[in-house]
Amino acid sequence: MNKAIILGSGSYVPERIVPNSFFNEVLGENVDTWLRENLTIEERRWCAPNESTADLAENAARKALANANISADQLDLLIIATDTPEYISPSTASVVQHRIGAKYAGTFDLNSACAGFVTALTTASNFIRADERYQQVLVLGVYAMSKYLDLTDKKTVTLFADGAAGFVLKSSTQSEGGFLTGTLYTEGEYSDWMGIYAGGTHQTLSHETIERKDHLLKFVKKFPKEINSQTWTKMIQESCEKINILPQQIDHFFFTQININTIWETVSMLGAEKSKAHTIMSKFGYTGSACIPMAFDDAYAKGKIKKGDILCFMGSGGGLAFANALFKF
Repeated sequence: MNKAIILGSGSYVPERIVPNSFFNEVLGENVDTWLRENLTIEERRWCAPNESTADLAENAARKALANANISADQLDLLIIATDTPEYISPSTASVVQHRIGAKYAGTFDLNSACAGFVTALTTASNFIRADERYQQVLVLGVYAMSKYLDLTDKKTVTLFADGAAGFVLKSSTQSEGGFLTGTLYTEGEYSDWMGIYAGGTHQTLSHETIERKDHLLKFVKKFPKEINSQTWTKMIQESCEKINILPQQIDHFFFTQININTIWETVSMLGAEKSKAHTIMSKFGYTGSACIPMAFDDAYAKGKIKKGDILCFMGSGGGLAFANALFKF
């Protein structure tokens, strides 16, 4: 069977650094202390006014291709996971395909909110396993949520940030590593609890929807505190059982980077060491579908990942959508 191996990774963030002190001024209160003490967030990156999702994706794509040592015209497929697309239509992936010169690659976007990258990673891996035509696939997670933030909303504006990252996957029949298993899960009853609710067919953009700020990101209801840690733990345990390993045998965990305490709680529930969960929240805030590959790329650049390591990617986001994938590097 063809196996999907990680050939290379790359990431990109905008140049603009937004420190916590910015929000102290905007909101008229000290949020810096709470963000540092509870979430470890010190700063994040936001797009420039003339910078968009496709720009982030293009830069991350070029870095991933360079690190994988292949050219764009060697790609067979490009998948972009984002819920902040360049346009409603056509796909962001088609824009990026043209920009980077991936002229032989098929393209599509995938939206399962912040679970998008792991969902796309599993999708791409199954393309490679099922069809020999897909030899090299680029998967990107891209997030430009700063474009959809209400500067007066303390619940969202201090957390969300921008970035892009991804993997080049390669088909191999000889490697002992690669994609091991993947699982998707959704609790759709929460779909109207957080999101951007205007701009689609349910609510088109109008003076009324803009006045209500329905075109901006909103937390409508507070999610159950335990939902992420319990669901993450359950899904990871099930994936481990499927390939006959214990969670403690996983070498590195890469979680959705929205709540540091949820990450530590999940690692503890799995009986794993805290040091195995690599985080980047302190410098980059919450970058949605980009945060997991950004965390991997950061860990790899720091020499933390070695050949033969078992990697766990665990994402969750609005919907509520969840996705888990295990790889052997």
